[in-house]
Amino acid sequence: MGRFAVITMTEKAADRVREIVAARDNAHGIRLGIKKGGCAGMEYTVDLVTEPITKDDHIERDGAHVYVAPEAALFLFGTEMDFEQTTLRTGFTFKNPNQSSACGCGE
Repeated sequence: MGRFAVITMTEKAADRVREIVAARDNAHGIRLGIKKGGCAGMEYTVDLVTEPITKDDHIERDGAHVYVAPEAALFLFGTEMDFEQTTLRTGFTFKNPNQSSACGCGE
C-alpha cells in the first residue's frame, strides 16, 4: 500500500528546486517547515538540505527533492508548492487547504 505525499510540487517548483540544488555543492534538495509568525499565525520555512534527515517526509518530482519536517507534515498535508516569478515577486508559493486565513504579504 502506497503512502500519500504530504505536498505536491508543480513543474515550475520542481524546476526551481533543481536549479537551487545544482548551484550548491553537496545539496540534495530543500526542506520545508513552519514556524510561528506571519499574519496568519504560521510562516513557511525553506532551507537547503545537505544531509537528508531520515524522519522527514520525502517528495520527489523529476529529480527535484523536497523534504518535509515531521512537525510540519500535519499543517502542510495537501499543500501544492509552486514557483512564481513576476515583476513584483519571485519565490515559492503554497496553496494550503489547511490555512484558514491569509493576507497578501506572503507570510
